[in-house]
Amino acid sequence: MKTSTEKQLFNYALSNKKIISFALICLIVAVSLELTGPFIAKTVIDHHIVGIETEWAQLPSDQDGAVSYQQKYFKRADRVTDQDQVVAYYTLIQSERNYYFIEGQLPLNSEVELNQDQQLSVTVNGQSEIISGNPLTTDDLYQFFQPEVTPIMRLIAIYLGLIIIAAFFQYFKTYLLQVHANKIIQQMRQDVFKKIETLPMQYFVDRPAGKILARITNDTEAIKELYVKVLETFINGFIYMIGIFIALYLLNPTLASVCLILIPLLFLWMKFYKKYAGHYNRLIRSVNSDINGSINESIQTMPIIQAFRQTKGRQTEFEQLNGRHFHYQKKMIALSALTSYNLVTVLRSIAFIGFIWFFGNGVLTVEGFISTGVLYAFADYLTRLFEPMSQIVNQLPQLEQARASAERVFELLNAEGESIGDHNLDPVKGKVEFDDVSFAYEKENYILNHVSFLATPGQTVAFVGHTGSGKSSIMNLLFRFYDPQKGKIKIDGVDTSTLDRQQLRQQIGIVLQDPFIFSGTIISNITLNDENISREQAIAALKAVGADQFIEKLPKQYDQPVIENGNAFSTGQRQLLSFARALAFDPAVLILDEATANIDSETERLIQQAMSVLAKGRTMLIIAHRLSTIQHADQIMVLEKGHIIERGTHDQLVEQDGNYYQMYKMQQDSVTEKIIS
Repeated sequence: MKTSTEKQLFNYALSNKKIISFALICLIVAVSLELTGPFIAKTVIDHHIVGIETEWAQLPSDQDGAVSYQQKYFKRADRVTDQDQVVAYYTLIQSERNYYFIEGQLPLNSEVELNQDQQLSVTVNGQSEIISGNPLTTDDLYQFFQPEVTPIMRLIAIYLGLIIIAAFFQYFKTYLLQVHANKIIQQMRQDVFKKIETLPMQYFVDRPAGKILARITNDTEAIKELYVKVLETFINGFIYMIGIFIALYLLNPTLASVCLILIPLLFLWMKFYKKYAGHYNRLIRSVNSDINGSINESIQTMPIIQAFRQTKGRQTEFEQLNGRHFHYQKKMIALSALTSYNLVTVLRSIAFIGFIWFFGNGVLTVEGFISTGVLYAFADYLTRLFEPMSQIVNQLPQLEQARASAERVFELLNAEGESIGDHNLDPVKGKVEFDDVSFAYEKENYILNHVSFLATPGQTVAFVGHTGSGKSSIMNLLFRFYDPQKGKIKIDGVDTSTLDRQQLRQQIGIVLQDPFIFSGTIISNITLNDENISREQAIAALKAVGADQFIEKLPKQYDQPVIENGNAFSTGQRQLLSFARALAFDPAVLILDEATANIDSETERLIQQAMSVLAKGRTMLIIAHRLSTIQHADQIMVLEKGHIIERGTHDQLVEQDGNYYQMYKMQQDSVTEKIIS
């Protein structure tokens, strides 16, 4: 059953549950500590700043926490422990911008003012009366506020300490999540590269190298942003929102319940965004791969492009791809612009309108009085609620980009690869047999038809024929780059389809027409860093093919640095290195795929000398273009349209006066013409 992209991303995210769990614990602790701020502010406002507007008890003498006013001592009534000591009660009340100290007990929402006779008048529920009391000056008010300074400073110090502790937990959370995110991408890239090495050749035939490269680099980089930035933002956001809703419920369950409607609205918008943004992002990533493929192809074929004056054509093709990329990006920008600002702004405005209406319509009555501290705390939490919402919404474009990239990466990871055995095959003698083999790259379009031959250990078998006759397909089948639709291929009598591909390839060496030289040194190109091949063996292989003649003239000889593809060497020199590489691995079967087609006569002579030595006791299969290089072969197979039409030694085929003789005669005439000219 196919696993969804989201589930595969989730499985990677949980690759180290201990780190994730510890990071989440750090986050929860940090959020909890940070969200104490509004509650502390509420306490400071209600109990210490606005809290002085309350009933005060007159005491007979001074005591801890008492305030001296007009040579009398007063203490907040809620802090008096011995009610028997109370002489009288007073009320400190604010009316408009003035403060009054009134004898007796009054409701805090009473209206107090000085009348024309400079007497204090109080209005309660529409009823006015003259009361006894005094307006307070700023200095007087400070006297009543002074006992609150110490607890306020204490609460501020506590909050500052909590913030510092929260900062440490935030650091550990961020560090752990970031390290884990980069570890995920490291593992994903390793998995992708490992998968690529197991994919069958057909996978690479159907897809340009640039597109595959884009999946390993660009797409995994987009997924990295998912784990590094998006995932942390979403986790932070949701934990913060949960913490804020808990705080809102502690303050006012009714309004907190109303605010819950924001969650389904956010979820519905994310579903809407996913539908349209996901489509555009898939198109963008696809076009981006096409751009990578075009650039890769242009760089590799730049000599041909310039030689045939195709620079304008390639530029036009690139501009078309770039234009498509811009077109879809513009659509994404329009969708993101609608999301990132408008959505959160509208929701925030609606929430604050509801907040104002709720607190201004019925809750400010005597029965439902809400303190200033609660108002402040609720407004603070409501403001904080939209910060993670805004961050989450702003990360939606990156989330969809990552999802589109993940689909492409997991499409590669989920592709069926070839199994790689971890145990070696016993050395083989080198008996190669094709038994009525037929093969087609596509459906019924057979490249090989009923091919049968036997190469015994120590024999040299050559295959010749015109382009498209099926010569290279025989080698592809022997290496199990592909498997035949019909017939069997055997090594020492064992059907190769029953062996792991890597087990089989350990016994076979190959030299291609166009050799590839890796970055490194000459020695590393021969050993390929295989611990089973010593430096001495590598040097011996190089000397066997005659490569020592040019290597020992180099400044560092066998340790000479080599750039990618060995561009500092001639074609013949690179071919000698490739030939030595195959010999160093000492295969039971050695394949030369037109290995002498692109080299000069002098280099060909060196390889011929090496081949005569190395062919002893080793099965050698040669795909030949130059017939002069295979005249010593024990068998020569002539192919035409996938059939073996002639077979025998060089002399036997020349005597038959058939296709082989015609090819041989044409090459001889060509050589004669060159000599004469």
